[in-house]
Amino acid sequence: MEIGLVSCTKAKEDSASTPRELYEPSALFRKARSYVEENHDEWYVLSAKYNVLDPDGSPIEPYDETLNNAGGEERREWSRTVVGQLRERDLLAEGNTLVIHAGRAYYEELLPLLHDEPVDVGIPTEGLRMGETLSWYNERI
Repeated sequence: MEIGLVSCTKAKEDSASTPRELYEPSALFRKARSYVEENHDEWYVLSAKYNVLDPDGSPIEPYDETLNNAGGEERREWSRTVVGQLRERDLLAEGNTLVIHAGRAYYEELLPLLHDEPVDVGIPTEGLRMGETLSWYNERI
C-alpha cells in the first residue's frame, strides 16, 4: 500500500476546518493533495503542531507553527511522535511505502527513524525548489 504524507503549510483557512480543508489556501498543498488522492492508497497530513492528521478528521483551529524554524532536538522529538503515530495506525507494516510530500524540515529527522522499519520510503520532490516542486505537481495532476 502506498501512503502519502503531505506537510502542513503556513497558509490556512481562517476558521476551524478538517485537515483536508484547513490548508486549502496553499497552492502547494492543493497540488500535493490532488496528487496523493490520485496516486496513493491513503494519505495523511504531517502537521507541525498535531503530527499525523487524518485528512477527514475532526476540524482543527488554524495555528502558526512550522518545523522550518525548529531546532534539531524539536524536530527529532516531533519525528519520534510521528513514527509512534504511524505505528499506531499500522502504517509501518511490511509492504507499505511512505511517500513524503514535504520539505526537508519535515523528513530530515524522520528518515533515520524509519530506517529500521519494514516500509519503503520515497520523496519524489526531494531537492526541488518551490517553483520546481509546483511544476512537478502540475505535470502530474
